[in-house]
Amino acid sequence: MFQQLRESGPGLLVPLAWLFVAAAQLDIVASRSIFIAHLVMAAFITFFLTTGWADMSTGALAGWRAVMVVGLGVTLAGIAGFVVESTPLLTTSLVGWMLLPAAGLAYTGRLVDEAAGVYITSAAISGLGAMIYIFSLVGYGESIGFVGLGGLALVGLGQTVGIVDAVVRF
Repeated sequence: MFQQLRESGPGLLVPLAWLFVAAAQLDIVASRSIFIAHLVMAAFITFFLTTGWADMSTGALAGWRAVMVVGLGVTLAGIAGFVVESTPLLTTSLVGWMLLPAAGLAYTGRLVDEAAGVYITSAAISGLGAMIYIFSLVGYGESIGFVGLGGLALVGLGQTVGIVDAVVRF
């Protein structure tokens, strides 16, 4: 059961996470819920790392192990951001989770011949979404508006396509 959860869980968790982030940006979800989501995410990442560490020692999975290790730190920064009420820490966590998987997808695209186009395209879409989101923050402050939501949508789309392909293909 743990093996099946480890292998297919991310295919569901990634799109749900980005839908949750978009709902939070629209004030549909309370910040306390996002704080709890960070705690749950830290637990999931720790679970995936501890149960899959050895399996993730070579190839594309080694890159994803690095993404998750750094991502755990980024998630902990988000948790700290809630505790000390720090917008820079919260933004670091959010933008970090936009960029880290994009890097992982690009790395995977370099190593996996049969689906290189899927992963490189997913990385590009995610990276573009992250840049749009960052630019929306500069232009709109804490209220990201329509442009920022578009950036979030692209991040979610790119990451979802990449992870669902990995779950189905491997």
